[in-house]
Amino acid sequence: MTENKEKTTIVLFSGELDKAIAAFIIANGAAAYDHEVTIFFTFWGLNTLRKDGQVAGVKKGLLEKAFGWMMPRGPEKLGLSKMNFGGMGPKMIKHVMKKHNALSLPQLIELAQEQGVRLVACTMTMDLLGLQEQELLDGIEYAGVAAYLGDAADAKVNLFV
Repeated sequence: MTENKEKTTIVLFSGELDKAIAAFIIANGAAAYDHEVTIFFTFWGLNTLRKDGQVAGVKKGLLEKAFGWMMPRGPEKLGLSKMNFGGMGPKMIKHVMKKHNALSLPQLIELAQEQGVRLVACTMTMDLLGLQEQELLDGIEYAGVAAYLGDAADAKVNLFV
């Protein structure tokens, strides 16, 4: 990161649609204001970065397969933190967002990548949950907590979502 830009970091711990949308809106806003932005994805937040379908050729043990089966695959499959209503809540919020011409979560992710927001997957959590690099979106980085702390130490804004 260059020294003359403001820096913002976000830890995305939650795997819930509304929280992921909020994190990406903040990240894109900060990037638009010329901040260098890092989003560090850990635990359930990693599901935001998962590819939608199953990835061929990934070898996993029984526990890793179980985690993969239970966790949502990608941003389109995330539930809401409140008012999920058995999956109807996300459909309703997506409808309202479309009606108001708001960007969807996949569009917010794409915009973040276009603006140079660093999307960093926590490698320790990937190991714990049995996630492999080929199961996550292209164009992201992989690092541990020490790398995130290095970014956070230089940032004026550090958020935990």
